[in-house]
Amino acid sequence: MSQEYASKQPQGFKNHVTKVAIVGAGGSVGRYLAESLVKTGKHQVTAITRADSNNKLSSGLKVQKVNYDDTDSLVQALQGQEVLIITMGTTAPPEQHFKLVEAAAKAKVQWVIPNEWGYDTENEQIVKDIPFSDRKLPVRQEIEKLGLSWIGITCSFWYEFSLGGGSDRYGVDFEKRTMTFFDDGKTLINTSTWPQCGNAAASLLSLKVLPDDENDKAPTLSQFRNKMVRISSFTVNQKDMFDSVLRVTGTSVDDWKVSYEDSRARYKAAAEEMQKGSFSAFVTVMYTRIFFQDGAGNFGASKGLDNEALGLPKEDLDEYTKAAVEYAKAGKLY
Repeated sequence: MSQEYASKQPQGFKNHVTKVAIVGAGGSVGRYLAESLVKTGKHQVTAITRADSNNKLSSGLKVQKVNYDDTDSLVQALQGQEVLIITMGTTAPPEQHFKLVEAAAKAKVQWVIPNEWGYDTENEQIVKDIPFSDRKLPVRQEIEKLGLSWIGITCSFWYEFSLGGGSDRYGVDFEKRTMTFFDDGKTLINTSTWPQCGNAAASLLSLKVLPDDENDKAPTLSQFRNKMVRISSFTVNQKDMFDSVLRVTGTSVDDWKVSYEDSRARYKAAAEEMQKGSFSAFVTVMYTRIFFQDGAGNFGASKGLDNEALGLPKEDLDEYTKAAVEYAKAGKLY
């Protein structure tokens, strides 16, 4: 497809998106997306929620209550929207995503940011190894089939959530003061904070849709059409994380019980438990797979990051380690 320019568009063409609808605006990452979009002052943000939802929403949002079993309800809620952002839990019913995409097409929404928000789902081996990952591609394909455009945001696991969420995730258990390293603990991965995900969505949707003309080299929304935007707050390994934990908590290695596990053996054992219906085993499978020594968890090294193009801020690791400690103390992550 040849490059389009704003200067060549019909009269009345608007080169920015302003109306954004979010599914899951009261959830973990959705809340940060909503807050960041509102703060730009460039967007009118609508939270799409169930009629019976009691989620606390950020100020500055318009609210549209819907019935997911009623397509007309969804279409009506999405009328006039230019962008639909979907944030749902990993185990959300797949049909909900397709219902939303179908409704978006009927409402003539132009852009969909589908339910990615995690590891690299364009890595075929990862998709094979982590349950539910194969649900992502069909949604993206359906979006294109219906004539809409999608942009996926790959951010890897959320740092403060994962560090503070117990040993099943990044190996740290603050309550028991245990640290489990996978293999040697030196496998680098990408990881992002919730605020950085919000920054990324707000920066992305603040870009011009098209370059003004052939001399305009600034980043645009169209350059990411039907592609992944890859971001990362930190490229770190477990040793880096643990060093930060020691600094933040004012403890030494001697205050912790440290152990090492072979990542592939850990993954295999958890996969067997998952077959028996254990959700915690699913979490272990998902996280451990990212730490295999095959580079899958460090997509920035193999595919590059879009932090610079989006003008994302550099963050302080210890600041978000502190947040993880507080979240763990409050029990907010379980």
